[in-house]
Amino acid sequence: MTRVLAFSDMHMSRDCAAAIVAASAEADLVIGAGDFCKKRKGLAEAMAMLEGLRAPLVCVPGNAESARELRAATEATVLHGSSAEIAGLTIFGLGYAVPTTPRGAWSCDLTEAEAEALLVGFDAADILVSHSPPRGAADLTAEGEPAGSIAIRSAIERVHPRLCLCGHVHDSWGRTGAIGCTTVHNLGPTANWFEV
Repeated sequence: MTRVLAFSDMHMSRDCAAAIVAASAEADLVIGAGDFCKKRKGLAEAMAMLEGLRAPLVCVPGNAESARELRAATEATVLHGSSAEIAGLTIFGLGYAVPTTPRGAWSCDLTEAEAEALLVGFDAADILVSHSPPRGAADLTAEGEPAGSIAIRSAIERVHPRLCLCGHVHDSWGRTGAIGCTTVHNLGPTANWFEV
């Protein structure tokens, strides 16, 4: 079994980073599901807060940073429409907000069609890490509206990973759901533990 520590939506919080770094002493793998900085600013500083991690970090970009920016700011494994084998697990990652948001030019967003195209290579994995949740699981806004991605949900229904770890919809931080045999966790900026 691999002990996985996961979080999302750090948004430059020193307290979140410090808690994750401290907890990483007990982890085999750390997963960050995006939004390390705020509005494309402060990414290098945010990633520097995680430099004390004592387990490998795998991450996806959120809508607050691009994949290129994240790769330039960290030596961690960055997944965006790609997969990696780490700590005995196959992990596929998809970053950005899906579907598109009204947040403006700073936000890194994908249409459902763009997300579907990036998910074509998702054919087998133990864990899907997606910044956005799938539609209908851990994706409700404060108004009770689902804000998740149809493309991500369809990919989960096709591949059946054991876990989908996500974030993005702040109102659903800490919530879980299920799509078939896949458990979906909207992580938020706290230490979340999984045995995989």
